[in-house]
Amino acid sequence: MPRTVDHAERRAGIAEALVRVAARDGLHAVTMRAVAAESGVSLRLVQYYFETKEQLVLGALRYLERRSRERWTRRMAALPDPVPPRAFVEAFLDEALPADEQSRMFHLVGTSYAALAMTDPDLTAEPFVASVDDLQRQLADALRRARAGGQVASGVDVELAAAHLVALSHGVGTSVLIGQLAVDTARLLLRHHLDSLFGC
Repeated sequence: MPRTVDHAERRAGIAEALVRVAARDGLHAVTMRAVAAESGVSLRLVQYYFETKEQLVLGALRYLERRSRERWTRRMAALPDPVPPRAFVEAFLDEALPADEQSRMFHLVGTSYAALAMTDPDLTAEPFVASVDDLQRQLADALRRARAGGQVASGVDVELAAAHLVALSHGVGTSVLIGQLAVDTARLLLRHHLDSLFGC
């Protein structure tokens, strides 16, 4: 009997191919033909699932966001329940660091999307922006628990501190991507910030 086509799997495979092309050559180099060649399928098949390059780029972004959430869920599952506040913040900062090949690829392409979103309102409306906002809220909640438990100083503005953590992670991650910081140096920098935040 002929094998039943898994359309979701095929769409994911094409999106993964775009991520690989973008990570290797830059998001500007992505074409439907290049993605077809990378995924080992015909251009016609790519066009069947994604009628335009814009749809393909958005589809890959949603795929990347889903994979990112899956990684974060696995990381959280490995921590105690409930997750101690500092452990939660450390996990966030470590996840935001492009420290291995897969995370480097994800962060490199994610940063490229973020740059495009500055001038493309369609991308700004995509989930990856809302997901950062959600993580920032979770960080604020963790810091609020830490403040209530005496782990951070009572005068700490948790909303501001959470925003600082997100901005710091973006900046440090980009510095690692461009080779300005080594991963070990980046970890030392982040640990120093956490020591000062939790060092009441």
